[in-house]
Amino acid sequence: MTHPPQLDVLVSGLLFFDVAFSGLDHAPQPGTEVWTSAMASGPGGIANFAFTLSRLGLRTGLAAAFGDDPLGGYCWQLLADGEGVDLTLSRRFAGWTTPTTVALAYQGDRALITHGAAPPMSADEMIGDPPPAKAAIVHLELEPVAWPLRTGGLVFADVGWDPSRQWSRAMLDQLAGCHAFTPNAHEAMSYTRTGTPEAALRSLAELVPLAVVTCGADGALAVDSTTGETARVPGLPVEIADPTGAGDVFGAALVAATLAGRPLVERLRFANLAAALSVQRVGGAVSAPTRDELDHWWQHLTDPDLRRDYAFLKEL
Repeated sequence: MTHPPQLDVLVSGLLFFDVAFSGLDHAPQPGTEVWTSAMASGPGGIANFAFTLSRLGLRTGLAAAFGDDPLGGYCWQLLADGEGVDLTLSRRFAGWTTPTTVALAYQGDRALITHGAAPPMSADEMIGDPPPAKAAIVHLELEPVAWPLRTGGLVFADVGWDPSRQWSRAMLDQLAGCHAFTPNAHEAMSYTRTGTPEAALRSLAELVPLAVVTCGADGALAVDSTTGETARVPGLPVEIADPTGAGDVFGAALVAATLAGRPLVERLRFANLAAALSVQRVGGAVSAPTRDELDHWWQHLTDPDLRRDYAFLKEL
């Protein structure tokens, strides 16, 4: 197998075609038709990480299944040609339909409706012997995978909604060998059987060197046992158009700042900023900010406290 050139980050997981609607006042009611003020479409799921990493200037490889349908072709072209993501390890499968998600954003949150089937091939089969990478991002599923540890880089684990709502603690067994785990507060509390994000963080810190719990508009908190740092950062006050993919954008930006060797509080602030900029636009991957947009945000800050807290952006 021909490997891509040296990567900063290798990412693998389930890719979706996303359609996001924003501007709803409430959830649609049966028997009614609702018109929205904004919508966007594009790759979603694991593509949210790949988009963000590439836009932040990291050499990014994506291993994902694409359908051979028009939606799969569109997602492939946008990732490879539009964003420069290396798809050497990805595959298009004949007769398999690209999973599709509709996101309905209202009241500061979103609801998701998804259709799709499991990919015809596992990530381990698709990737085989992975190329070296400074970091690997894996979206945990019920079936463990072996490829992340073989990259030789730091492994960042993410997790999603559990449709069964059982939140099996067996999922946490897959964190062995991982450097970081970045669930949101609901996921963290559900898997650890705790009642607060702080208690969940303490529990997760026993399992991984870098434990991070994201709290949406309330920011994020983390413990890094490799450096002895603990940090908590508040959310940034922004108008939320669509929070779809914001957690993935946060996670990708955290990886970027970690590889840059920044202190923990700066890593959280950087990731928090990237997520805050993304929720002001509609869509998941397509809302990920670029380096120029991050710089523009800081250059136009008038709040002296924020200018001080985010002065490290000049170095990044």
